[in-house]
Amino acid sequence: MMKLIILLLLYTDSISCSWESWWSYEGISGPEFWGLIYPQWQVCSKGKRQSPINIETNKLLYDPTLGDFEIDGPNVNGLLQNTGRSLEFKMTDDAEVMFSGGPLSYKYQFEGINIHYGLSDPLGSEHQINGKHFSGEIQFYGYNKELYRNMTEAREKPLGVVVVSVMVKIGDMTSRSELRLLTSALTKVAYTGTSHSINDLSITALLPETKKYMTYEGSLTEPGCWESAVWVIYNQPIYMTKQEMYVIRRLMEGTKENPKDYLGNNSRKIQPSVVTVRTNIEPKMGIYCNCSYTYTSVLPENLQTDDLVIVNNT
Repeated sequence: MMKLIILLLLYTDSISCSWESWWSYEGISGPEFWGLIYPQWQVCSKGKRQSPINIETNKLLYDPTLGDFEIDGPNVNGLLQNTGRSLEFKMTDDAEVMFSGGPLSYKYQFEGINIHYGLSDPLGSEHQINGKHFSGEIQFYGYNKELYRNMTEAREKPLGVVVVSVMVKIGDMTSRSELRLLTSALTKVAYTGTSHSINDLSITALLPETKKYMTYEGSLTEPGCWESAVWVIYNQPIYMTKQEMYVIRRLMEGTKENPKDYLGNNSRKIQPSVVTVRTNIEPKMGIYCNCSYTYTSVLPENLQTDDLVIVNNT
């Protein structure tokens, strides 16, 4: 291990860019090494509430105090970017789009979107449901505007960030028409460093129509893996067509003149989980335990909801 750390130090010392730029999803700068050589990223390897996790539906805890999760605000303008690590949407205007309610005690300002996907099925999503991945995972993130000034400050602080996660499956049709604003621009961001303006994007129109979700307190899934994130994972996926998934899987690392590899498989591996995952998916009558505490286990075969696509990922 010591020899490996020395090699890593020599490798990173030879790079003229910042620590924020050198990390990747594979090899010597991949997730297994994020916490080894940069002190501010040690939580990546030593943290106790790291994300992503495998959500086991027979261990979900029903919390009747969880209300509706709300997203309010106007449509936004921004840039769709190929960063060389992932496909991202960054808001460029000052629109106040707020996440609130549900497990949140504060209002969180929307900042952007990260899109994780695999180069082949079934890999793609960061989170697993009952040990299974989805073809992709779209993450909407924001920072706690009531306590912190910006994302840079909030991401290192308690309850600083919210990440709203939607799983992606492949289907015959695109289930959310707003998604086409992003997928129609994919050919414009084929290589690292390319970007394309996206205007008048509705965040709410990208999300599933269900009010059901799962939630836990975990970490960011990029360096430095700060354990500042409240995760909200919708209990219903959205669908992309095979053609859309084919195009997104053709995005490249590197430039047009010097292409390197395909961009996908941009997910951190599943982390050991000791967190409690709560849900507002109400169990049927008869499975409440005779206990003094509020929460009760939810068994997937007894979930009383019409959108079981995630908890019954088949």
